Amino acid sequence: QVLLVESGGGLVQAGGSLRLSCAASGRTFSSSAMGWFRQASGKERDFVATISGGGAGVYYADSVKGRFTISRDNAKNTVYLQMNSLKPEDTAVYYCAASTSVVMRGIRGGYEYWGQGTQVTVSS
Repeated sequence: QVLLVESGGGLVQAGGSLRLSCAASGRTFSSSAMGWFRQASGKERDFVATISGGGAGVYYADSVKGRFTISRDNAKNTVYLQMNSLKPEDTAVYYCAASTSVVMRGIRGGYEYWGQGTQVTVSS
């Protein structure tokens, strides 16, 4: 079993920044690709970013490329999502996810474990 706990969400003005964190426990962290997804009210949960187990590979959704950065600290069992130049359309609940594979995944089905989510609200 893997426990994921997100933190760092909140209310920010358009153009601002936030950093989300996801602390993981219960599995060898470096053997798990990690991902961030988001779900806006009334919409599907969409892929945002993923990082491979060792951290060398990253991949982003086109909507966040150049603004968001995913990273991980395997010594701290934590993955981060640095979000810059935030827009109102980034408003959503952001979820951290862990895969049983070390290879990064860009789809929901590639992840077996999910956090409870953290709300990000961007005001215009």
